[in-house]
Amino acid sequence: MGKLNFHHLHYFYTIATHGSIAKASKLLHITPQTLSAQLSLLEDQLGYHLFERKGRRLVLNEMGRTTLSYAQEIFSLGDELMHSLKNHSTDFSARFSIGVSDVIAKVFSFNFLKAIYEMDDSIKLVCKETNLDVLLGELATNKLDAILTDSPLKSGSRLKVYSHLVGKSGFSFFAHKTIADTLRDNFPYSLDNYPFFTAGEGSNQHLSASAWFDQLKISPTIIGQFDDSVLSNYFGQAGYGVFCAPTIIEKHIIEQFNVALIGKTDEINEQYFLISPERKVKHPAVQHLLTEGRKLFDQPII
Repeated sequence: MGKLNFHHLHYFYTIATHGSIAKASKLLHITPQTLSAQLSLLEDQLGYHLFERKGRRLVLNEMGRTTLSYAQEIFSLGDELMHSLKNHSTDFSARFSIGVSDVIAKVFSFNFLKAIYEMDDSIKLVCKETNLDVLLGELATNKLDAILTDSPLKSGSRLKVYSHLVGKSGFSFFAHKTIADTLRDNFPYSLDNYPFFTAGEGSNQHLSASAWFDQLKISPTIIGQFDDSVLSNYFGQAGYGVFCAPTIIEKHIIEQFNVALIGKTDEINEQYFLISPERKVKHPAVQHLLTEGRKLFDQPII
């Protein structure tokens, strides 16, 4: 495969964004026949068809959608370059798009991501929070620059990405002060048959805590299961039962929710990973976040 012809890529981009060769040819002021031939040359070079015909419309196939996402990024960077040069500015107003797995505590996400603005206060941070499978799909189509999550990408994945370990934390267990006082002395066995709030089923926190309880031969009574950890914090604050959270945010939990610490363990832990694509040109924010994010584990987050 030779060097990419950016004229051909621009022709493809125009066809894709306007839905037909006829419309694109009018905008580009070239004949439909010429434009169709240029598209065929690009497809021959890439080795893939980029569209499927549905009636009179051209619809992007999977390879077409991938190619379009790259084209959008390439031409967006070109526009930013021209804007910067036009204004005689050396500042690069960058955009950093990151996905955050919905199991990550908001306070950790905030402390992790705020380093972006310490790097460059003109940067535009775009953050999407949902489940990991959706985020990986968006990373694959170049809609995201990185993902913050609690697990590395599973081996055997077709995605070419790196899973960078940022750090790991043990777990702390909390409850309303009057409850915590009665459970502290015999922790963790005091949790046996006691009302307990857990993270969503399938999450690393839920699986790790369940395995630990089995190992200890204790069975807390699960009375609530929440994807959003803040809900379990509120129920614990109100005295309905015990909940746990990564020890790295222990001080924050105690101060924000006015609960008391029962005990903690390092026998199970929550890990934090930054997943980034395997590209030759990486967003500078990825390395900056890794460097600064690892410092968070030197002292508890308040």
